[in-house]
Amino acid sequence: MPKIGFVGLGIMGMPMCKNLLKGGAELTVTDLDETRVAALTALGAKSGTYAEIAESCEFILMILPEAGISYGVIEQMAPHLRAGSIVCDMSSVTPEDSEACRDLLAPLGVEFVDAPVSGGEPGAVNGTLAVMCGGTESAFERLRPVFAMLGKSAECIGPCGAGSVCKLVNQAIVNINICAAAEAMTFAQKAGADPMKVYRAIRGGLAGSRVLDDKVPMMCRRDFRPGGTLKVNRKDIKNVLATAHKLECPMPFTAQVYELMQALAVSGGLMDDQAGYVRYFERLAGIEVHSDENA
Repeated sequence: MPKIGFVGLGIMGMPMCKNLLKGGAELTVTDLDETRVAALTALGAKSGTYAEIAESCEFILMILPEAGISYGVIEQMAPHLRAGSIVCDMSSVTPEDSEACRDLLAPLGVEFVDAPVSGGEPGAVNGTLAVMCGGTESAFERLRPVFAMLGKSAECIGPCGAGSVCKLVNQAIVNINICAAAEAMTFAQKAGADPMKVYRAIRGGLAGSRVLDDKVPMMCRRDFRPGGTLKVNRKDIKNVLATAHKLECPMPFTAQVYELMQALAVSGGLMDDQAGYVRYFERLAGIEVHSDENA
């Protein structure tokens, strides 16, 4: 098993590292939060600096809040990286961001792979993430055993940047769908129907989806604890629109979702789970979504 370095032990990174350890990986980790590092070293990981990780690890994985942080970490590691190693950024960024990282590392003989994931915290905990990879086929094949410890599927979409494009597509679809579910369940409540009963009635038909199964029960329970915050999703949707604007590709539904997020930012809702979209529609309708089953 190759030596793996991991940078970023947040909501996603922490459980991902636990699954790597369960899979038998020789793991070295780092994070600004030393308590998270200590929790993983207690499970068998090693603690290391950026330089130590770069010098000792064949594969270096990162999952960080934004592209600037990823690029900064790579810059600090660059003088210490070994030719033939692979840096794999699993953060949600733009394809342009990924290509910049690739260009930084190419002269060093180090491959860069963008491999963002979908599945949120539950997927990270359960090892059922979907991995969307952009890079060379050879790098993807080398990383495949690592991805297998983290998720239920991994696909090489194309060259560097293609994984980031795929994640942006995913985020547009997911966030639009959650908004649609939130709007519809607010309508159900306003019309006098119990939203949980409506959910159960429609989940087996064409309206059924993973979004419906994951998020509507949370809305009805008033459970907005984040598996992934609206703040992080706003960053992703902003990246979708920035990339679309450069391509001159109109995305009116996605743009509407972004403005909805801006309204939630004003009302202080960005640290909610995506189920918190329902709060926006509740304010418009003057009601609160709930189920008599939770009374």
